[in-house]
Amino acid sequence: MCKPGDFERCDYRTEWKMGYKVLSNVEKLKNSVLRMNSWLLIMRAIVTALVWASAVQLIGIWLIRGPRVFKVWPPCNQLDLHVASELPRLPIPVFPPKRVYKNNGYLMVSCNGGLNQMRAAICDMVAIARYMNVTLIVPELDKNSFWAASEFQDIFDVNHFIRSLRDEVRILTQLPPKLNNRPAYSLPPVSWSNISYYLHRILPLVRKYKVVHLNKTDARVANNGLPLEIQKLRCRVNFHGLRFTSQIEETGRKLVRILREKGPFLVLHLRYEMDMLSFSGCSHGCNSDEVEEINTMRYANPLWKEKDIDSELKRVEGLCPLTPEETALVLVALGIDHNVQIYIAAGEIYGGDRRMEGLKSAFPNVVRKETLLDPSDLRFFPNHSSQMAALDYLVSLESDIFVPTYDGNMAKVVEGHRRFLGFKKTILLNRRLLIGLIDQFTSGSLSWDEFSSIVKEAHADRMGSPKKRVSIVDKPKEEDYFYSNPHECLQLLDEPLRTT
Repeated sequence: MCKPGDFERCDYRTEWKMGYKVLSNVEKLKNSVLRMNSWLLIMRAIVTALVWASAVQLIGIWLIRGPRVFKVWPPCNQLDLHVASELPRLPIPVFPPKRVYKNNGYLMVSCNGGLNQMRAAICDMVAIARYMNVTLIVPELDKNSFWAASEFQDIFDVNHFIRSLRDEVRILTQLPPKLNNRPAYSLPPVSWSNISYYLHRILPLVRKYKVVHLNKTDARVANNGLPLEIQKLRCRVNFHGLRFTSQIEETGRKLVRILREKGPFLVLHLRYEMDMLSFSGCSHGCNSDEVEEINTMRYANPLWKEKDIDSELKRVEGLCPLTPEETALVLVALGIDHNVQIYIAAGEIYGGDRRMEGLKSAFPNVVRKETLLDPSDLRFFPNHSSQMAALDYLVSLESDIFVPTYDGNMAKVVEGHRRFLGFKKTILLNRRLLIGLIDQFTSGSLSWDEFSSIVKEAHADRMGSPKKRVSIVDKPKEEDYFYSNPHECLQLLDEPLRTT
């Protein structure tokens, strides 16, 4: 570097070149730093995206797999009751990001049947809409059947339904205005259909007409042979997407709290209402006037196709709901504590107090929602059988033991939900065996000790413990129902699944 006074000896051209070189290096260093900062920003964005994606995946896994189940299962033949925790308050939901996909059209569905038949159908239709990459319109609930008379929003939390599933499928409350005047192509899908049916028969119709209306939804998707992702999505909708309205949830929590304050309780799904007896044609224990009444009701209902029914033949084949008297015998034979609270999850029992005398004599703590709650608590649910059934559903999930006397849709769906909650004890009665035993006992050909011993032994492995669904090729009505045992969605740790 040139110093003052060395003008003659200093080569300023060389010095200028050196200065230029230094400035050039500084400029390169600056550019390098800028590039490094840019890369850091890019890396930070990538890491943030990966963390967010991982969080979403973990939430999805949690939603599907549910709570962990203890490795050690209690013996199935133990009928002791324990006090479980109160129905927990709902946490503040964290909704997943929306899934972006090319929309192939719009799917409208009209559910038919009672609450739990429609519940299963909603789960099926969400899974089908997701698979076909269409937009689902919030399902319409049945208002024409004997059991249903409510809108979707009267039963379920619509906003939660839409937002909790938005990472799978787009759901709207109604068609876009531009399609309001466009006629929808309407049809009932084939029962027990697999995914290829919806891909090759229904999806082309959606693409052609833009709006397709499925006007029947009961059992329109197969139990087995579906992709694992579809089965898990059916579970996710059932166990997490379908949340009852806050009014129903709050009332359900109040019912559980009242029951818990008095100790453990058993929920008895006693399907002995007039409509069930009329529909099934089962009249055992009814007097002649009652038999005439329920037969008249069946013949008057155009939706019930089977009219001429042999009641006694159905009973001995195990196809009738147990009567209150038969149920009392079975519960006592199973060793159920006489002091336990028995919550009746059902409508009005046909025959009233006369038919309930035997059950109340054996188990004096028989209660119903109408006896536990003030009339003001139920003022929002008058003449809404589906909302009342929703209350029974919530209490059934929280009970120490659940006992259905008939394998209808509520019995099956609650059974599956209790399996998901940790294989909670559900006594699945073998009605065909029980009817034969009851008849032998009442005729005196079987002693009480013999009767009780056989009943306990026969039901030791019918307590809702882990097992695989029974699949019967080409006979879906005879195989295990998906929603009664969704084993694809149940976390079993190291426990092997039984197939019987």
